[in-house]
Amino acid sequence: MALLSVADALSRVLEHAEPLPAEEAPVDEADGRVLVYALKARRTQPPADVSAMDGYAVRASDVAKVPVRLKVIGEVAAGRPFARTVGPGEAARIFTGGVMPGGADTVVIQEHARRDGDDVEVERGSAKGRHIRVQGLDFKAGDTLLNAGHRLTARDLALAAAMNHPLVPVHRRPKVAVLATGDELVPPGMEPAPGQIVSSNTIALAALATAQGAIVEDLGIVRDRLDDTVAAVRRGRTRGADILVTSGGASVGDYDLVQKAFAAEGMTLSFWRLALRPGRPLMHGRLGAMDVLGVPGNPVSAFVCGFLFLVPLIRRLAGRTDLAPATDSALLGCDLPENDERADYLRATLKDGPQGPVATPFPVQDSSMIAPLAKSDCLVIREPYEPAAKTGSPCRIVKFER
Repeated sequence: MALLSVADALSRVLEHAEPLPAEEAPVDEADGRVLVYALKARRTQPPADVSAMDGYAVRASDVAKVPVRLKVIGEVAAGRPFARTVGPGEAARIFTGGVMPGGADTVVIQEHARRDGDDVEVERGSAKGRHIRVQGLDFKAGDTLLNAGHRLTARDLALAAAMNHPLVPVHRRPKVAVLATGDELVPPGMEPAPGQIVSSNTIALAALATAQGAIVEDLGIVRDRLDDTVAAVRRGRTRGADILVTSGGASVGDYDLVQKAFAAEGMTLSFWRLALRPGRPLMHGRLGAMDVLGVPGNPVSAFVCGFLFLVPLIRRLAGRTDLAPATDSALLGCDLPENDERADYLRATLKDGPQGPVATPFPVQDSSMIAPLAKSDCLVIREPYEPAAKTGSPCRIVKFER
Protein backbone atom coordinates (compact mmCIF):
# COMPACT_ATOMS: atom_id res chain seq x y z
CA MET A 1 0.00 0.00 0.00
CA ALA A 2 1.37 3.40 -1.01
CA LEU A 3 2.19 5.75 1.82
CA LEU A 4 0.08 8.89 2.14
CA SER A 5 1.83 12.14 1.20
CA VAL A 6 2.25 14.96 3.71
CA ALA A 7 -0.03 17.24 1.66
CA ASP A 8 -2.79 14.62 1.41
CA ALA A 9 -2.49 13.84 5.12
CA LEU A 10 -2.83 17.50 6.07
CA SER A 11 -5.87 17.78 3.79
CA ARG A 12 -7.49 14.90 5.65
CA VAL A 13 -6.66 16.35 9.04
CA LEU A 14 -8.32 19.64 8.08
CA GLU A 15 -11.17 18.13 6.08
CA HIS A 16 -13.83 18.26 8.79
CA ALA A 17 -12.31 21.01 10.91
CA GLU A 18 -14.36 24.19 11.17
CA PRO A 19 -13.75 27.34 13.22
CA LEU A 20 -15.14 26.96 16.72
CA PRO A 21 -18.21 28.94 17.86
CA ALA A 22 -18.03 32.53 19.03
CA GLU A 23 -17.57 33.69 22.58
CA GLU A 24 -17.21 37.11 24.16
CA ALA A 25 -13.66 37.58 25.39
CA PRO A 26 -12.39 40.50 27.49
CA VAL A 27 -10.55 42.85 25.19
CA ASP A 28 -7.37 42.56 27.29
CA GLU A 29 -7.40 38.76 26.83
CA ALA A 30 -8.01 38.65 23.07
CA ASP A 31 -4.50 39.04 21.68
CA GLY A 32 -3.98 36.70 18.72
CA ARG A 33 -7.59 35.61 18.54
CA VAL A 34 -9.84 35.85 15.49
CA LEU A 35 -12.94 38.04 15.25
CA VAL A 36 -16.19 36.29 14.40
CA TYR A 37 -18.09 39.52 13.71
CA ALA A 38 -17.01 42.95 12.53
CA LEU A 39 -16.57 45.64 15.18
CA LYS A 40 -18.10 49.09 14.80
CA ALA A 41 -17.06 52.11 16.80
CA ARG A 42 -19.42 52.87 19.67
CA ARG A 43 -18.15 56.43 19.96
CA THR A 44 -16.45 59.21 18.03
CA GLN A 45 -12.73 59.77 18.55
CA PRO A 46 -11.97 62.45 19.55
CA PRO A 47 -15.49 63.26 20.77
CA ALA A 48 -14.93 67.01 20.32
CA ASP A 49 -12.31 69.40 18.94
CA VAL A 50 -9.34 69.11 21.30
CA SER A 51 -5.92 70.65 21.59
CA ALA A 52 -3.01 68.67 20.20
CA MET A 53 -0.44 70.66 22.23
CA ASP A 54 0.09 72.49 25.50
CA GLY A 55 -0.41 76.22 24.96
CA TYR A 56 -3.17 78.82 24.68
CA ALA A 57 -6.54 78.60 22.94
CA VAL A 58 -7.08 81.86 21.09
CA ARG A 59 -8.81 83.48 18.11
CA ALA A 60 -6.59 83.34 15.00
CA SER A 61 -7.58 86.91 14.14
CA ASP A 62 -6.16 88.10 17.47
CA VAL A 63 -2.69 86.68 16.75
CA ALA A 64 -2.47 87.61 13.06
CA LYS A 65 -0.07 90.36 14.06
CA VAL A 66 2.47 89.72 16.81
CA PRO A 67 3.67 90.41 19.37
CA VAL A 68 0.28 90.85 21.01
CA ARG A 69 -0.87 90.78 24.62
CA LEU A 70 -4.02 88.79 25.54
CA LYS A 71 -5.93 88.37 28.80
CA VAL A 72 -5.95 84.80 30.18
CA ILE A 73 -9.52 84.04 31.30
CA GLY A 74 -9.11 80.46 32.53
CA GLU A 75 -7.57 77.03 32.13
CA VAL A 76 -8.62 73.95 30.12
CA ALA A 77 -7.23 70.54 31.08
CA ALA A 78 -8.00 67.15 29.54
CA GLY A 79 -11.26 65.89 30.99
CA ARG A 80 -12.20 69.33 32.35
CA PRO A 81 -13.97 71.36 29.64
CA PHE A 82 -14.06 75.15 29.95
CA ALA A 83 -17.54 76.71 30.20
CA ARG A 84 -16.67 80.24 29.06
CA THR A 85 -16.24 81.55 25.53
CA VAL A 86 -12.98 83.10 24.38
CA GLY A 87 -13.73 86.61 23.13
CA PRO A 88 -11.64 89.22 21.33
CA GLY A 89 -8.37 89.92 23.11
CA GLU A 90 -8.71 86.82 25.31
CA ALA A 91 -6.97 83.45 25.67
CA ALA A 92 -7.45 80.27 27.67
CA ARG A 93 -4.54 78.23 28.98
CA ILE A 94 -5.02 74.77 27.44
CA PHE A 95 -3.29 71.42 27.76
CA THR A 96 -3.05 68.48 25.36
CA GLY A 97 -6.43 66.75 25.08
CA GLY A 98 -8.35 69.71 26.46
CA VAL A 99 -11.62 70.52 24.68
CA MET A 100 -11.38 73.70 22.64
CA PRO A 101 -13.48 76.42 24.28
CA GLY A 102 -16.09 78.29 22.30
CA GLY A 103 -14.77 81.24 20.35
CA ALA A 104 -11.23 79.87 20.05
CA ASP A 105 -10.15 78.47 16.68
CA THR A 106 -6.41 77.89 17.05
CA VAL A 107 -3.75 77.03 19.63
CA VAL A 108 -0.56 78.97 20.22
CA ILE A 109 1.95 76.52 21.64
CA GLN A 110 3.52 77.49 24.95
CA GLU A 111 6.97 77.82 23.39
CA HIS A 112 5.64 80.74 21.32
CA ALA A 113 4.12 82.62 24.26
CA ARG A 114 5.29 84.22 27.49
CA ARG A 115 3.02 84.32 30.54
CA ASP A 116 2.89 87.50 32.60
CA GLY A 117 0.45 87.22 35.50
CA ASP A 118 -3.10 87.29 34.12
CA ASP A 119 -1.83 88.09 30.63
CA VAL A 120 0.06 86.19 27.96
CA GLU A 121 2.25 87.80 25.32
CA VAL A 122 2.07 85.87 22.05
CA GLU A 123 5.38 86.08 20.20
CA ARG A 124 4.51 83.98 17.16
CA GLY A 125 1.09 83.68 15.53
CA SER A 126 -0.90 80.54 14.71
CA ALA A 127 -3.19 79.99 11.72
CA LYS A 128 -6.81 79.01 12.13
CA GLY A 129 -7.17 75.31 13.01
CA ARG A 130 -3.51 74.92 13.96
CA HIS A 131 -2.70 72.33 16.67
CA ILE A 132 -6.33 71.21 16.89
CA ARG A 133 -7.52 67.59 16.60
CA VAL A 134 -10.97 67.99 15.11
CA GLN A 135 -13.93 65.91 16.27
CA GLY A 136 -13.88 62.49 14.57
CA LEU A 137 -10.31 62.86 13.30
CA ASP A 138 -9.56 59.23 14.23
CA PHE A 139 -12.98 57.62 13.71
CA LYS A 140 -16.70 58.26 14.03
CA ALA A 141 -19.43 56.32 15.82
CA GLY A 142 -20.71 53.57 13.54
CA ASP A 143 -17.49 53.19 11.55
CA THR A 144 -16.54 49.55 10.89
CA LEU A 145 -12.88 49.42 11.88
CA LEU A 146 -12.15 45.72 12.46
CA ASN A 147 -13.53 43.08 10.10
CA ALA A 148 -14.74 39.53 10.74
CA GLY A 149 -11.96 36.98 10.28
CA HIS A 150 -9.26 39.41 11.39
CA ARG A 151 -6.66 38.10 13.83
CA LEU A 152 -6.27 40.65 16.59
CA THR A 153 -2.91 42.24 17.36
CA ALA A 154 -1.88 44.51 20.22
CA ARG A 155 -2.61 47.47 17.93
CA ASP A 156 -6.09 46.16 17.20
CA LEU A 157 -6.81 45.70 20.90
CA ALA A 158 -5.93 49.33 21.52
CA LEU A 159 -8.35 50.31 18.77
CA ALA A 160 -11.13 48.03 20.05
CA ALA A 161 -10.75 49.49 23.53
CA ALA A 162 -10.82 53.05 22.17
CA MET A 163 -13.99 52.10 20.27
CA ASN A 164 -15.42 51.30 23.74
CA HIS A 165 -15.64 47.51 23.37
CA PRO A 166 -14.91 45.84 26.73
CA LEU A 167 -15.66 42.45 25.13
CA VAL A 168 -14.91 41.24 21.62
CA PRO A 169 -16.57 38.36 19.69
CA VAL A 170 -13.88 35.80 18.91
CA HIS A 171 -13.73 32.11 18.13
CA ARG A 172 -13.51 29.92 21.20
CA ARG A 173 -10.01 28.75 22.05
CA PRO A 174 -9.41 25.11 21.03
CA LYS A 175 -9.07 22.64 23.88
CA VAL A 176 -6.21 20.19 23.43
CA ALA A 177 -5.57 17.17 25.64
CA VAL A 178 -2.15 15.49 25.51
CA LEU A 179 -1.41 11.95 26.59
CA ALA A 180 1.85 9.98 26.75
CA THR A 181 1.86 6.19 26.60
CA GLY A 182 4.52 3.68 27.55
CA ASP A 183 5.80 1.65 30.50
CA GLU A 184 9.25 3.11 29.83
CA LEU A 185 8.23 6.69 30.64
CA VAL A 186 8.59 8.64 33.87
CA PRO A 187 7.79 12.33 34.39
CA PRO A 188 10.58 14.95 34.53
CA GLY A 189 12.21 15.06 37.96
CA MET A 190 11.84 11.35 38.68
CA GLU A 191 14.83 9.06 38.53
CA PRO A 192 14.27 6.53 35.71
CA ALA A 193 14.63 2.85 36.57
CA PRO A 194 16.70 0.61 34.29
CA GLY A 195 15.10 0.64 30.83
CA GLN A 196 13.10 3.82 31.48
CA ILE A 197 13.42 7.34 30.04
CA VAL A 198 12.09 10.76 30.97
CA SER A 199 8.90 11.75 29.16
CA SER A 200 9.38 14.89 27.05
CA ASN A 201 7.05 14.60 24.05
CA THR A 202 3.90 15.93 25.66
CA ILE A 203 5.87 18.85 27.11
CA ALA A 204 6.81 19.93 23.58
CA LEU A 205 3.36 19.21 22.12
CA ALA A 206 1.66 21.17 24.89
CA ALA A 207 4.01 24.10 24.30
CA LEU A 208 3.28 24.04 20.56
CA ALA A 209 -0.46 24.06 21.29
CA THR A 210 -0.23 26.80 23.91
CA ALA A 211 1.76 29.01 21.55
CA GLN A 212 -1.15 28.76 19.10
CA GLY A 213 -3.63 29.94 21.72
CA ALA A 214 -5.04 26.55 22.70
CA ILE A 215 -6.09 25.56 26.20
CA VAL A 216 -4.05 22.46 27.07
CA GLU A 217 -4.72 19.69 29.56
CA ASP A 218 -2.08 17.07 30.28
CA LEU A 219 -3.69 13.66 30.88
CA GLY A 220 -0.41 12.23 32.14
CA ILE A 221 1.39 8.99 31.31
CA VAL A 222 -0.58 5.83 30.59
CA ARG A 223 0.94 2.39 30.98
CA ASP A 224 0.88 -0.18 28.18
CA ARG A 225 -2.47 -1.67 29.11
CA LEU A 226 -5.51 -1.45 26.86
CA ASP A 227 -8.01 -0.69 29.63
CA ASP A 228 -5.84 2.15 30.97
CA THR A 229 -5.46 3.60 27.48
CA VAL A 230 -9.22 3.41 26.84
CA ALA A 231 -9.89 5.12 30.18
CA ALA A 232 -7.51 7.95 29.28
CA VAL A 233 -9.19 8.43 25.91
CA ARG A 234 -12.54 8.67 27.67
CA ARG A 235 -11.13 11.31 30.03
CA GLY A 236 -10.17 13.42 27.05
CA ARG A 237 -13.70 13.18 25.64
CA THR A 238 -15.51 13.86 28.91
CA ARG A 239 -13.37 16.95 29.52
CA GLY A 240 -14.44 18.44 26.20
CA ALA A 241 -11.20 18.23 24.25
CA ASP A 242 -11.45 19.36 20.64
CA ILE A 243 -8.20 17.56 19.89
CA LEU A 244 -6.66 14.60 21.70
CA VAL A 245 -2.95 14.10 20.99
CA THR A 246 -1.32 10.86 22.04
CA SER A 247 2.39 10.23 21.99
CA GLY A 248 3.67 6.70 21.37
CA GLY A 249 1.81 3.47 20.82
CA ALA A 250 0.47 4.45 17.40
CA SER A 251 2.32 1.77 15.44
CA VAL A 252 1.46 -1.94 15.14
CA GLY A 253 3.67 -3.60 17.76
CA ASP A 254 2.33 -5.79 20.57
CA TYR A 255 2.52 -2.86 22.98
CA ASP A 256 1.19 -0.24 20.55
CA LEU A 257 -2.31 0.01 21.99
CA VAL A 258 -3.44 3.50 21.06
CA GLN A 259 -5.14 2.56 17.80
CA LYS A 260 -6.86 -0.37 19.50
CA ALA A 261 -8.10 1.89 22.27
CA PHE A 262 -9.50 4.41 19.80
CA ALA A 263 -11.12 1.65 17.77
CA ALA A 264 -12.77 0.33 20.93
CA GLU A 265 -14.26 3.79 21.47
CA GLY A 266 -15.56 4.00 17.89
CA MET A 267 -12.96 6.18 16.19
CA THR A 268 -13.24 6.70 12.43
CA LEU A 269 -9.67 6.22 11.20
CA SER A 270 -8.44 8.68 8.59
CA PHE A 271 -4.87 7.38 8.14
CA TRP A 272 -1.98 6.01 10.14
CA ARG A 273 1.05 5.83 7.84
CA LEU A 274 2.74 8.68 5.97
CA ALA A 275 5.49 9.16 3.42
CA LEU A 276 7.28 11.25 6.03
CA ARG A 277 10.57 11.05 7.86
CA PRO A 278 10.54 11.50 10.79
CA GLY A 279 6.94 10.62 11.56
CA ARG A 280 5.86 7.70 9.39
CA PRO A 281 3.46 6.09 11.93
CA LEU A 282 1.33 9.21 12.44
CA MET A 283 -2.34 8.42 13.02
CA HIS A 284 -5.36 10.66 12.56
CA GLY A 285 -9.04 10.00 13.11
CA ARG A 286 -12.29 11.38 14.45
CA LEU A 287 -13.96 10.27 17.65
CA GLY A 288 -17.30 12.00 17.51
CA ALA A 289 -16.56 15.73 17.32
CA MET A 290 -13.02 15.24 18.66
CA ASP A 291 -9.99 15.07 16.38
CA VAL A 292 -7.40 12.49 17.32
CA LEU A 293 -3.71 12.72 16.48
CA GLY A 294 -1.50 9.80 17.43
CA VAL A 295 2.11 10.92 17.03
CA PRO A 296 5.09 8.56 17.18
CA GLY A 297 7.01 8.00 20.39
CA ASN A 298 10.39 9.15 19.12
CA PRO A 299 10.71 12.76 20.31
CA VAL A 300 11.79 14.33 17.02
CA SER A 301 9.02 12.49 15.17
CA ALA A 302 6.50 13.66 17.76
CA PHE A 303 7.61 17.28 17.47
CA VAL A 304 7.74 17.35 13.67
CA CYS A 305 4.26 15.79 13.44
CA GLY A 306 2.96 18.31 15.95
CA PHE A 307 4.57 21.16 14.01
CA LEU A 308 3.22 20.00 10.64
CA PHE A 309 -0.26 18.78 11.64
CA LEU A 310 -1.30 19.85 15.14
CA VAL A 311 -0.44 23.51 14.61
CA PRO A 312 -2.52 23.88 11.39
CA LEU A 313 -5.45 22.04 12.99
CA ILE A 314 -5.45 24.35 16.01
CA ARG A 315 -5.25 27.37 13.74
CA ARG A 316 -8.23 26.20 11.69
CA LEU A 317 -10.34 25.66 14.81
CA ALA A 318 -9.31 29.09 16.08
CA GLY A 319 -10.56 30.71 12.86
CA ARG A 320 -7.21 31.49 11.30
CA THR A 321 -6.55 31.22 7.56
CA ASP A 322 -2.74 31.02 7.73
CA LEU A 323 -2.70 27.33 8.58
CA ALA A 324 0.52 25.56 7.60
CA PRO A 325 3.85 27.11 8.58
CA ALA A 326 5.16 29.14 5.64
CA THR A 327 8.09 27.84 3.62
CA ASP A 328 11.12 29.91 2.60
CA SER A 329 14.06 29.50 0.26
CA ALA A 330 17.67 28.91 1.28
CA LEU A 331 20.93 27.42 0.02
CA LEU A 332 22.23 24.09 1.21
CA GLY A 333 25.25 24.19 3.49
CA CYS A 334 26.29 20.60 2.71
CA ASP A 335 25.83 17.84 0.15
CA LEU A 336 22.74 15.65 0.48
CA PRO A 337 22.16 12.18 -1.05
CA GLU A 338 19.17 11.28 -3.19
CA ASN A 339 15.96 10.67 -1.30
CA ASP A 340 13.70 7.60 -1.17
CA GLU A 341 9.89 7.34 -1.18
CA ARG A 342 9.43 9.47 1.95
CA ALA A 343 9.64 13.25 2.32
CA ASP A 344 12.47 14.23 4.64
CA TYR A 345 12.22 17.09 7.12
CA LEU A 346 15.83 17.57 8.18
CA ARG A 347 16.82 19.50 11.29
CA ALA A 348 19.18 22.27 10.25
CA THR A 349 20.90 25.46 11.32
CA LEU A 350 20.28 28.66 9.37
CA LYS A 351 22.97 31.29 8.85
CA ASP A 352 23.30 34.36 6.66
CA GLY A 353 25.62 33.85 3.69
CA PRO A 354 26.91 36.12 0.91
CA GLN A 355 24.26 34.81 -1.54
CA GLY A 356 21.49 34.44 1.02
CA PRO A 357 20.51 32.25 3.99
CA VAL A 358 22.35 28.92 4.26
CA ALA A 359 20.61 25.89 5.78
CA THR A 360 22.92 23.15 7.00
CA PRO A 361 21.29 19.89 8.12
CA PHE A 362 22.86 18.08 11.06
CA PRO A 363 24.93 15.08 9.92
CA VAL A 364 22.98 12.64 12.12
CA GLN A 365 19.19 12.85 11.83
CA ASP A 366 18.18 10.04 14.21
CA SER A 367 14.64 10.73 15.46
CA SER A 368 15.59 10.03 19.07
CA MET A 369 18.06 12.93 19.27
CA ILE A 370 16.53 15.97 20.98
CA ALA A 371 19.70 18.08 21.33
CA PRO A 372 20.03 18.76 17.56
CA LEU A 373 16.31 19.59 17.47
CA ALA A 374 16.78 22.23 20.17
CA LYS A 375 19.71 23.72 18.24
CA SER A 376 17.81 23.78 14.93
CA ASP A 377 16.59 26.96 13.29
CA CYS A 378 14.57 25.26 10.56
CA LEU A 379 13.66 22.07 8.77
CA VAL A 380 15.03 21.42 5.28
CA ILE A 381 12.32 19.81 3.15
CA ARG A 382 13.35 17.04 0.77
CA GLU A 383 10.58 15.69 -1.45
CA PRO A 384 10.23 11.95 -2.18
CA TYR A 385 12.74 10.70 -4.74
CA GLU A 386 14.49 14.06 -4.85
CA PRO A 387 17.92 13.67 -6.52
CA ALA A 388 21.22 14.26 -4.76
CA ALA A 389 21.97 17.92 -4.08
CA LYS A 390 25.28 19.72 -3.81
CA THR A 391 26.37 22.40 -1.35
CA GLY A 392 24.99 25.76 -2.49
CA SER A 393 21.96 24.23 -4.21
CA PRO A 394 18.60 25.90 -3.55
CA CYS A 395 16.32 24.22 -1.05
CA ARG A 396 13.02 24.78 0.71
CA ILE A 397 12.88 25.31 4.45
CA VAL A 398 10.32 25.95 7.14
CA LYS A 399 11.59 28.08 10.01
CA PHE A 400 11.07 27.54 13.71
CA GLU A 401 9.93 30.48 15.79
CA ARG A 402 12.51 31.78 18.22
